[in-house]
Amino acid sequence: MLRLSLAQGSVTNALEVGCAGGAFTEKLAPHCQRLTVIDVMPQAIKRTRERLMEPPNTTWIVSDVQHFSTQEKFDLIVVAEVFYYLGHIAEVRDAIRNLARILAPAGQLVFGSARDANCRRWGHIGGAETVLEILKEDLIEVERMECIGQSSNEDCLLARFRNPVNFSHQPDCHPLEWEILCASAASS
Repeated sequence: MLRLSLAQGSVTNALEVGCAGGAFTEKLAPHCQRLTVIDVMPQAIKRTRERLMEPPNTTWIVSDVQHFSTQEKFDLIVVAEVFYYLGHIAEVRDAIRNLARILAPAGQLVFGSARDANCRRWGHIGGAETVLEILKEDLIEVERMECIGQSSNEDCLLARFRNPVNFSHQPDCHPLEWEILCASAASS
């Protein structure tokens, strides 16, 4: 997860969605000039703040991913093991669109989750494969890693996405269509 998060080098402004106990936050924070951490559970924020001993470059917010609102743009958004807790596919889609809205024009989004089969067995709507397809509606997949655990319950997928273009506005079309339009305009 960290390798994917740092694929573009050091990070100016990052958002971590869902910090849980802070293990990943602890690894990511030293590589960020600014880091915003959100979690729906106040206890998760409290545990992570204690674990990291209040780093000065970090802002902590209790919020869910669907309703998180900011005017900031993030050059990195990391979201792992979060979307399968949402109750409906429409909520996942709304949450992803919310994150795409605050992703900087050249920004990267790193996603990780248990696989669909595991998540459904646990009673969730879906896992990695389901969310990856929804992410592709708004973002361009750059890299994917499959993690194989000692048992199939530990298998997961990680993926890195980027904003389709380095512009702040794009028309209402599929990201790949927009990228092709921009490429042909640039070559004209």
